Amino acid sequence: MTHSKVDQALKIGIVAMLAALGLVIANTMGEHVVEVGDRAPNVTVTTDSGRQISLRNFGGKVLVVNFWASWCPPCVEETPSLNEFAKMMSDQGVVVLGINVDQNEKQYESFVKRFQVGFPNARDPQQAISYRFGTYRFPESYIIDRNGKVVQKFAGVPDREGRMIPWTDPELVNTVKALL
Repeated sequence: MTHSKVDQALKIGIVAMLAALGLVIANTMGEHVVEVGDRAPNVTVTTDSGRQISLRNFGGKVLVVNFWASWCPPCVEETPSLNEFAKMMSDQGVVVLGINVDQNEKQYESFVKRFQVGFPNARDPQQAISYRFGTYRFPESYIIDRNGKVVQKFAGVPDREGRMIPWTDPELVNTVKALL
C-alpha cells in the first residue's frame, strides 16, 4: 500500500471508532426506564428490619414495589390504602415493599411512625435503586410477577375527582390476585 492509502485507511478507521464510541456513550447516558413486560432490575435491598430482598427473584411471590417520599403529597394520600392492601394481601402471597427516597432519615422515620406503615421499607436516599427503574416521579409502583417480570406500572393515578385510586380498589385487587 502506498503512503496515502495507509493514511486514508487510518482516517476511515479513526472515524469509524469515534462513531462507535459516540454510540456507546449515547447509549450509556440515555435513561433506561423499566416498562411493563421488562424483567425487574437485578437489585437487592435491605429493609429496615435487616431483611434482604431481591426484586427480580422473590421466591414465587408477587411483589409490589412502591417508590415514595415523605414530602410527596400523593404518597401521603396513598399510604393508608397501600398499608391496608399490604395487610389484606400478605396471606395470599403478595408482598408490598416500599422504597423511600428521602435524604432526611428523621423525616422518613417520622412518616413511617405517623402512618404506622406495616409493610417492609428500604431507604434509597441516593436514588440508586429508583434510577435503575427509571423512576423520577413519586409515587411510582411496579407490580412484579412471580417470575420477576413487571406486569403493571403506574405513577399515582388519580380518579375522576383528582383523588388517588386506592390500593383497595376491587379492580386493582383483582388484577393482583389474578397473578397468584
